[in-house]
Amino acid sequence: MTDRPSRAINVRDILRPPDPLMLDAGAAGEILVARIRLSLTVLLVLIPLFAVPSNTSIETLIGLGTALAAMLFAIAVYLLVRQGFYRPWLGMLTSVLDVSLVSGALAMFLIVGLPHTAVNSRVVFEVYFLAIAASSLRYDVRICLVAGLLTLVEYAAIVWYAQSHWDLNNAMFAPFPYGMFDWGSQISRLIILFAAAILASAVVLRAQRLRRLSTSDRLTGLMNRGYFDERMTAEVSRARRYNHPLSVAMIDVDHFKRFNDTMGHAAGDAALQVLARTIGSALRKSDIIARYGGEEFVVILPMTSRSLAVDKVEAMRLEVANLVIDIPKRGVQARLTISAGVACLPEDGLEEVDLLDLADRRLFEAKQEGRNKVVGLPGSGRLRPSGSEIRPGE
Repeated sequence: MTDRPSRAINVRDILRPPDPLMLDAGAAGEILVARIRLSLTVLLVLIPLFAVPSNTSIETLIGLGTALAAMLFAIAVYLLVRQGFYRPWLGMLTSVLDVSLVSGALAMFLIVGLPHTAVNSRVVFEVYFLAIAASSLRYDVRICLVAGLLTLVEYAAIVWYAQSHWDLNNAMFAPFPYGMFDWGSQISRLIILFAAAILASAVVLRAQRLRRLSTSDRLTGLMNRGYFDERMTAEVSRARRYNHPLSVAMIDVDHFKRFNDTMGHAAGDAALQVLARTIGSALRKSDIIARYGGEEFVVILPMTSRSLAVDKVEAMRLEVANLVIDIPKRGVQARLTISAGVACLPEDGLEEVDLLDLADRRLFEAKQEGRNKVVGLPGSGRLRPSGSEIRPGE
């Protein structure tokens, strides 16, 4: 969560799991895909359903059966994601099933002895592109690559099976309503499928980069205030839903205004970057740290009790207190300390505004008691006395 968005894209960027930054976008994309999938499968059921009374051919019945199976799957997934359930593996699973449903429909034509329909279909084959395009809405490039690779493998297997078990250009298949078999056309199809998968992956990588840029603080590489507000609402909702503890810490750099006035703003910027890396290195991947404003940071600690949160923030305080900061272009070193206030759900409140307010009050109390301190005990967080206010940076 503390890394800056990099300009270059490498294999590690592609293969690593999506960070929490993209999970909400993936969940929203999964809901959208579920709605589209459900709408399309209903339409696919209606087409063969209306054709059955006048046409009971095996192709029509296969189409109806496949469409009904796809619709039942679409309903199940839609109901699941509508309840707020989302995990990174769900997008992978549904993308794999979307592709496999298309391949299953083509394979059914092979089973009933209609190989030309399987390899030259101009309706079912195009649904592959919808499945690949939908994979990009999960904001996980791995899903795009898996969906694309699976499409290539499954369709190539269908073509190979058809070509090896039938003489597809034999006169017995005349008048070839779906066209004669041609390897050039099949290779072109595979190339186009591969290009679609690469394009979907590129779209996701671009979207990830733009989203990181829009939610990152340029100086420290941490998440910014806008992203924090969004994540705070989501994490509080999740903690209440599953009855899990959630802790929030407000952290402020002590006497930072004096440091800036003495060392200069360039030194202040360098110090904030060092502090951001130091604080962020003590966190789990599931924790969220953001620059709240100026020299103030805020941390969300999901599934963390008050005692564990206070211990973790206290460890951060000690590490910062022992940190020696090199001041660029001055040839000197400096030390800084931090103060923090901690609040926990459910003990201190069930709404994000209550937690943040109490954490801020406890931060104020830590400063009143001499700074370089963590306050997070029940009953702390007293109201600020009127007329006594500590200015930002002090």
